[in-house]
Amino acid sequence: MRTIINNARIFDGTGSPTRPGSVAIENGRVAAISPDNIAPQAGDIAIDADGKTLMPGLTEAHAHLTWPTSVEKFVPGMFLPPEELALTAARNARILLDHGFTSAYSAGALSKSLEISLAEHIHGQGLPGPRLIPSSVEREPPNDSELDPGHVQDHGRGPEATAAFVKDCADIGAKAIKFLISGESALKPGASLELLYTEEELMAAGEQARASDVWLTGHAHAAEAVKLGVKSGFRVLYHCTYADEEALDMLESVKDFIFVAPTIGIVQATLDANPPPHMDMTHMKEDAALVLETQKALVPKLRERGIRLLPGGDYGFPFNPNGRNARDLELWVEHFNYTPSEVLQAATALGGEIMGMGNELGLVKEGYLADLLLVDGDPTEDVRLLQDKTNLHMIMQEGRLYKAPANSQHV
Repeated sequence: MRTIINNARIFDGTGSPTRPGSVAIENGRVAAISPDNIAPQAGDIAIDADGKTLMPGLTEAHAHLTWPTSVEKFVPGMFLPPEELALTAARNARILLDHGFTSAYSAGALSKSLEISLAEHIHGQGLPGPRLIPSSVEREPPNDSELDPGHVQDHGRGPEATAAFVKDCADIGAKAIKFLISGESALKPGASLELLYTEEELMAAGEQARASDVWLTGHAHAAEAVKLGVKSGFRVLYHCTYADEEALDMLESVKDFIFVAPTIGIVQATLDANPPPHMDMTHMKEDAALVLETQKALVPKLRERGIRLLPGGDYGFPFNPNGRNARDLELWVEHFNYTPSEVLQAATALGGEIMGMGNELGLVKEGYLADLLLVDGDPTEDVRLLQDKTNLHMIMQEGRLYKAPANSQHV
């Protein structure tokens, strides 16, 4: 059985202009693309796109499915009992898929093994959610921070401890392993410029990651944190806010291996937040304003050097809920001077690459997995359309209709 989508405007994910066409999907993949209508056969599902935009599904490159708050459920803090956390993570996975994110790369979890189990239930076991690269807990060294995402009392110091952490996470099924290479000034003034690990510790983590065939992901604001991440073989670095020329040179030297996500969503959300009277966000807002201006200057330099940049805005906090993820696309147009087509390419084609599936995911192309959206309107003209899930008339994963258009019919 095939699914035939006729009369579409196709954005293929390459950044090229949309074009009229039709697509046939068979066995979970794009089987044919034609400028003309494709005649359905007996048993096919036929969909008339009626001029709507057919495009690849989106990838969230900084997913926090265990961060509790979503557009459907406000949670004032960051911690939930284990049973409620598991249900909340499942809800968040479904919410991301509802909003057109068919893939997600985890940037860390609040549980050691929850995302690993979540990914297993999504992949072929019927739980709705994005294709997921699961992570274990974020790792940071022992400290006195009130925010303790990785239960740091279990995280010893030294190269042996960091290597053991990577091996343990890999052994239980994590694919991406997150380290806080630098601190976070939004939580503690000046912390973004502080290193949390030694070079020896991170080199040991990198060596073990290669031995265990897993990817390292790093929270890195400071220039020296970026440099350590590159040296030790991190595949994904978030923020890179204060990267200097040496750090930029190092990033460029590994541009065919590494991915960078500036995470502008949380920055804008902090600036926009209206906290209750008992919560003072003055310092957080001051830091966010500095980060925004710094990243607006940084991103063009990264682009000039050909470094792969992806949207992903640290969603899941009370003032930046899961489900608002597509707002990042608008922010990249507003702050980073991307065109809508350019940021859509980053969220689709580059999304397939960060998922490790660049040869079969992220494009509307024959032979590629049929992760597809049918959008009312043209997001290459107004990317804000993707922030309203009611504009998504179809959501498809590997040829399966998660959300079918009202006019779909069996022939």
